[in-house]
Amino acid sequence: MRIAKALARAGLCSRREAEQWIAQGRVSVDGVTLASPAREVTLREEILVDGRPLPAPVAARLWRYHKPRGLVTTHRDPQGRPTVFATLPSDLPRVISVGRLDINSEGLLLLSNDGMLARHLELPATGWVRRYRVRAHGTITQVALDELKSGITIAGVHYGPIEAVLEKPQGSNVWLSIGLREGKKREVRTVLDHLGLTVNRLIRVSFGPFQLRDLPPGAVEPIKRRVLVEQLGPSMAKTLGLIEPAPRPGERGSRRGSHG
Repeated sequence: MRIAKALARAGLCSRREAEQWIAQGRVSVDGVTLASPAREVTLREEILVDGRPLPAPVAARLWRYHKPRGLVTTHRDPQGRPTVFATLPSDLPRVISVGRLDINSEGLLLLSNDGMLARHLELPATGWVRRYRVRAHGTITQVALDELKSGITIAGVHYGPIEAVLEKPQGSNVWLSIGLREGKKREVRTVLDHLGLTVNRLIRVSFGPFQLRDLPPGAVEPIKRRVLVEQLGPSMAKTLGLIEPAPRPGERGSRRGSHG
């Protein structure tokens, strides 16, 4: 595998950060300092980061997190705003988010310690629907919302099919249920603004098969590996390292991928 992937799978950093570390001369393989992230490596080689051996690869994991409003989904914010990752429990390993929720959005955010898993889950090609409950100022009809089923282009950006249901009016606001598969930046707010609505509350209630339910704001809960494997399917679960090949004849001991 590529050296950046090896560092990411060991839970040290993201692939992008690994490439930066390599450019800074912080990574060596068998005593040779790397100058390029294109190097292919095996775990039989001696990989050092800042002179320290690479930790053993960690098992890919996934957590549900209830993001409160007022936090940005980034590890460091140049504006000094509070971040999701600064507020996570101290016993949680280094994690990255599956997609993002903007500072004024709340609800379900999936977290993973594995960059490959996170990237797979956030790709539109995976086909998982993100569902939201939205409160917006203004009025609209179900007929107008139904037109979003065929997608919409706004300012040159095309948004794919969107499921939108008018739930109820509430004073000068309306509550909507929104489902989409792409999750482009500020997609819900942009589309509804185009329809004359101003979003004043946006809650993600589910991401694919995983739901927010009664998880309290700020709380984190692990998703069992067997559940994740069931949702991904055996082929993709094996590709992502959640299932390892069965031991060959003569091998002893259980594999980490065989337990939920």
